[in-house]
Amino acid sequence: MSRLWRASPLTYLALIVAGGLSVFPIWWMFVVASRSSDAMGQLPPPMTPGGNLGANIARLFDNTDAYFLTGLINSTIVATTVTISVVLFSSLAGFAFAKLRFRGRNALLLVIIATMMVPTQLGVIPLYLLMTKLEWNDRLPAVIVPALVTGFGVFMMRQYAGQAVSDELIEAARMDGCGTARIWWHVVLPALRPAAAVLGLLTFMTTWNDFLWPYAVLNDPANPTVQLSLRALSDGYYQDMSQVFTGTAIATLPLLLVFVLFGRQIIGGIMEGAVKA
Repeated sequence: MSRLWRASPLTYLALIVAGGLSVFPIWWMFVVASRSSDAMGQLPPPMTPGGNLGANIARLFDNTDAYFLTGLINSTIVATTVTISVVLFSSLAGFAFAKLRFRGRNALLLVIIATMMVPTQLGVIPLYLLMTKLEWNDRLPAVIVPALVTGFGVFMMRQYAGQAVSDELIEAARMDGCGTARIWWHVVLPALRPAAAVLGLLTFMTTWNDFLWPYAVLNDPANPTVQLSLRALSDGYYQDMSQVFTGTAIATLPLLLVFVLFGRQIIGGIMEGAVKA
């Protein structure tokens, strides 16, 4: 039985190759970001960073067509707000669907699951018309409000709450005089922390990398998200690839930082879910 868990040299070799293939695009991005655009055409391509990173960053933030600093600030505001909201409302709804008894619970859950089957592209036009009536076009609320809660988040937290929170624990809290809100805050939310970390990371990444909806609703080039700023860098007849890769590298850093800060809870949540499954 122990042989089933013993990794062979071939396994380590496959892991090293897979890790190298995964890391190489990120490394190459930082290499080009620290060099001039001529590095793209060199044969063999350079594999070590150059000395132009500071100059490329300065040129990037001085580019009046991209508004890159504004894009970073806007994306930080949007992604942080949406992530907090999705985790908060999804944990509330997941707790209600998993542990509370009310009329129409199953039917409402099926409706929420059905929303996950509708492609995002089908909702762009009616949602754009709604934003126009609300006069939110070219404003950040048009990007934030439609994403404040997701069907996937509700379903994920409902499934996790059903396993992680026992009925006996909730009944014991009720006997101690806790109301529903206090039970959610003091009992349910701590138990949902691993799943909340995973959901938060997925939501932050999805919102940070979102391009379609901000592109549709933010028409003012002076008020972009970071993805729209990267698009502005790649527009035109001549593309300064060193600026494009520099912007991409800077836009990737917040995602790496989030994973480093919350990686332990995220991996623990994934492993705990796998063990329970």
